Amino acid sequence: MAEVRTGAAIVAQSGGPTPVINASLLGVIEEASKHSQISALYGARFGINGIIHEDFVDLLAQSKSTLDGLNYTPSSALGTSRHEVQRADLQRVLDVFRAHDVRYFFYNGGNGSMGTADEIARMAADSSYELNVIGIPKTIDNDLMLTDHTPGYPSTAHFFACAVRDIGADNLALPGQVEIIEVLGRNAGWIVGATALAREQENDAPHLIYFPEEPLPLDRLLADVDRVFRKLNRCVVAVCEGQLDEHGEPYGADVRRGSRGSLAMNLGHRLAILVSERLNIRARSEKPGLLGRSSAAFILKHDWHEAQECGRAAVRAAVAGNGGNMISLLREKTSEYRVQTGEVPLRDVALLEKVVPAALRSDHDVTPEFLAYAGPLIGSVRHYPQFEPVSVPKRISPKLESHQ
Repeated sequence: MAEVRTGAAIVAQSGGPTPVINASLLGVIEEASKHSQISALYGARFGINGIIHEDFVDLLAQSKSTLDGLNYTPSSALGTSRHEVQRADLQRVLDVFRAHDVRYFFYNGGNGSMGTADEIARMAADSSYELNVIGIPKTIDNDLMLTDHTPGYPSTAHFFACAVRDIGADNLALPGQVEIIEVLGRNAGWIVGATALAREQENDAPHLIYFPEEPLPLDRLLADVDRVFRKLNRCVVAVCEGQLDEHGEPYGADVRRGSRGSLAMNLGHRLAILVSERLNIRARSEKPGLLGRSSAAFILKHDWHEAQECGRAAVRAAVAGNGGNMISLLREKTSEYRVQTGEVPLRDVALLEKVVPAALRSDHDVTPEFLAYAGPLIGSVRHYPQFEPVSVPKRISPKLESHQ
């Protein structure tokens, strides 16, 4: 174990919240209280902005009831942000760290946040300031490199699988309509692919799944929908919010530009209009949206536990002097699903994006390999019973006679 300096620690949450982000925070708090090298633990309010403005919460002074409440609190208890960090911001962060004698920094976020954490670690090293920076993985998109999956992905994917299952039940009960379900995930199709777990029988929803990793020409979408609708007189389509056509455009949808690039605001709605206009079929869209990452009702126990373990592992890595790393999750090669934590260099995950490989997706569906990967993470999706197709002989002609 490397010799480390005693000092304060700061933890910050960054980017879009997840259902289990506070589990990682709780893990940091509980583990930090066990190590004498950490003289104080501060929580930065609203991400990196809290450090820049010295807006801190004393986490070790919180009541037991407050900390216990984190066990059922989704989203970010500290507050988060998508602030685009500039060079001057990084220098300000380091100055604040010096002023508060901060020697440990835990940054809970996705690939962009890992890039910021890596820059802070490099700047501290260049200025000979002893600082252990540890990244804690967090993103519902599941697009962080060098980790089997990210905390928050299983619970969010489970939510969307259940949402597609329930919308599919509605579509089955009232046929004659196409449902376009817009799913979170941006440029990675890990969540939309997981909606395949909603199926139990051959014709269960979703009938079509599209991955943003591959352009989707409108003509192809229309042909697929038409084929399914002609067969079933209904169709449920799961499409990722980041889906683009062959020209790299979101089918004429409105576009929002933010810190992570452009993203369609109403993709599902736009596709439903196009299906209705071009195929003369009733179509509508559903966008559960942020509910998928903020619903406490769908938090999976193992997802919460893994997120908490990542927080604990981050503290242990820091006090061991392993700064410059991100905590990862490693799936054990056993018949039963089990994971353990590991460490990977921040520089190897910073600003990189893990998309769904071609081997896990097919033309408009997932492959068995995808189900083998996602199934243990998301768990079983309860399915609803359907009446057996036992026919009853007809007694009268179905022809209706007109009555004058």
